[in-house]
Amino acid sequence: MNDLITRRNNTIGPYSPLFYDEPLELVSAQGVWFTDIHGHKYLDGYNNVPHVGHCNERVVTALCEQARTLNVHTRYLNSRIIDYSETLLATFDDGLDRVFFGNSGSEANELALRISRQLTEATGLIVSDFSYHGTTISLAQMTTGLKTREGLAPHVRTLRIPDLDTDTRPEAEVLAATLAELDTAIASLQEAGFGVSACLFDWLFSTEGMPRLPEGLVTGIAERIRTAGGLVIADEVQSGFGRTGTHMWGYQRVGLSPDLATLGKPMGNGHPMSAVITSARVMDEFGPYNEYFNTFAGNPVSAAVGQAVLDEMAEKDLMGQAHRLGEKALTCFDDFVADHDFLRTAKGAGMFLGLDFAVDGKPAPELTRQVVEAMKSKHVIISRIGRHDSVLKVRPPLAFGPDELPLLLGALEESLREVAV
Repeated sequence: MNDLITRRNNTIGPYSPLFYDEPLELVSAQGVWFTDIHGHKYLDGYNNVPHVGHCNERVVTALCEQARTLNVHTRYLNSRIIDYSETLLATFDDGLDRVFFGNSGSEANELALRISRQLTEATGLIVSDFSYHGTTISLAQMTTGLKTREGLAPHVRTLRIPDLDTDTRPEAEVLAATLAELDTAIASLQEAGFGVSACLFDWLFSTEGMPRLPEGLVTGIAERIRTAGGLVIADEVQSGFGRTGTHMWGYQRVGLSPDLATLGKPMGNGHPMSAVITSARVMDEFGPYNEYFNTFAGNPVSAAVGQAVLDEMAEKDLMGQAHRLGEKALTCFDDFVADHDFLRTAKGAGMFLGLDFAVDGKPAPELTRQVVEAMKSKHVIISRIGRHDSVLKVRPPLAFGPDELPLLLGALEESLREVAV
């Protein structure tokens, strides 16, 4: 392993992070299980990219069969991409009926920002003060949840997203204070001459640690952005494709109607795909001024893969399964909180679950790290999120089923007992 790490550092560099004190070397995967170089099996409780399961047979077959037949860009007619577009758009609310295709979540968010700038003739942007939306220059300049050399751009303002699980103020006071902060940010952008082009949020606020929001915050944010002339963008890379169990898209869960939605990671089950979903009105305002073309996006192979993902989700009711298993898991997480003083609260929406670690009211990232490492020693893979890395992150493929849940919960129960406070 040390030799492989040395070779890795000498090629792709030492700056791309690796999980765990002793990294895992993986050689294969199937369903929700990894196999490492030693033949050991690991239950995947973390990765949302292989949404319908690692090396899913339906997806792999669709990819191979289409790759043997035709793979070309969208300047030629082919029914594959149209069929897939119609199926995908049918999962969205009325009015979100047009799609631009891309190859990554970063590309989708970049395009959404470009569209919002052109339609509003403004550049100002509102994001969370602990978030991540991609790797392009524009996105690096608004990244607040990871280290970037670019720093926050002059045209970007941040909003602190409150968490009622940790904020002791009355809910109405938290709501009023957060919206007042947003009003100040909008005024600052306007006074500086940037105006407001958009807000960009993952409305599950995954990177932030899945905070419990005050009632009315989401609608309050959207109303203020639109009043200021901006568009509302929903980043669905983590919260979309049925992840929350109750809704296909994360923005639906919080009662929002966005102007644009961006898709990525789980869309192709590991095949590079992304999209920007919007309305005919927005496309018709953007399209005439831009010959938007993408060499690889929307090719027949990608369309076949994307269709296979949606077909697998529908046939196996993976969203419904996420809802049923998520409810069971969250009940167990609540029990864990009751049993351990270092756990502050359980968090969850479908199969995106978390446990907030705190000691004497202060975030306890070292304890969270202990549990992540302990779970790895028990051959279960999870991670951690939040401003202080103090929220356990359980976000498995949606193919994760009722046979696997007891294994994860059992390993987690044991790991929590081993925590050294």
